[in-house]
Amino acid sequence: MLLAWDRLSIYLPVGMMALLALGTYWLVQSTPGAGVSTVEGPVRHDPDYFMKNFSVRTFVEAGRLKSEVFGAAARHFPDSDSTEIDTVKIRAFDDQGQLTTATANRALTNGDASEVELFGNALVVREAIVDKGIQTSPRMEFRGEYLHAFMDTERVESDKPVEILRGKDVFSADTMEYDNLHQVMVMRGRVKGLLTPVTAK
Repeated sequence: MLLAWDRLSIYLPVGMMALLALGTYWLVQSTPGAGVSTVEGPVRHDPDYFMKNFSVRTFVEAGRLKSEVFGAAARHFPDSDSTEIDTVKIRAFDDQGQLTTATANRALTNGDASEVELFGNALVVREAIVDKGIQTSPRMEFRGEYLHAFMDTERVESDKPVEILRGKDVFSADTMEYDNLHQVMVMRGRVKGLLTPVTAK
């Protein structure tokens, strides 16, 4: 009996080492390696912050006011760096200080508010340009249920019906593209216009 126990005690450390090696092998196989990257889920379009009854101003390097955005509520989406705004009003000034305003029930803007999509009762107004007391360009209004305004390049587009007021002249169309810098307007679909003659003073 003693002889059998002696023989068993000789092989016991070897058995324990084998058992430990087997356990270590199982642990390594069941644990993901450090260099293995996990598969990321789809990017979610969830807001990362909210604002209520707010106003945000941006300035150019010289300190001049560039734009001002007012809203009843806003949600910022980090995946697209866009902001959705309820009951929005935007005031934007170009390099000459010319004012353009935009209002709507809802808006979607990019990061610096240079591009704005307006939804519901959309209105973009460019005030008349007056030089040395003489009006060189009349006041312009763009109305519709959808307007896409590019503040920096002074363009307004829509693929929905719009109404345009230029001074006392009134136009309507199914779609419209307006480029203020090049003074070009393209209207498509059912286009109507009412031109008011200029009366001599």
